[in-house]
Amino acid sequence: MATPIVIAIAVILGLLIIKIFRKPISGILKFLIHAAFGYVLLFVFNFFAGTYGLTIEINTFTAAIAGFGGVPGVIFLIILKLFI
Repeated sequence: MATPIVIAIAVILGLLIIKIFRKPISGILKFLIHAAFGYVLLFVFNFFAGTYGLTIEINTFTAAIAGFGGVPGVIFLIILKLFI
């Protein structure tokens, strides 16, 4: 059985690791949430605008722009599609 000192050191190290990696994990989680929202927005846009012949292909490039830019990124893709 572990002694109280070993348990205390393990708890302190665990809290230290959580504190060190909290910010990078938060950034990654934020990006994934934005990417998922951008993907859903692209899908919904393609669903409704497809009846008018305007669709945006969902690939790595467009997903990256939607992920990094969120809603403004999707609006940028729509404007880009209209002018190209």
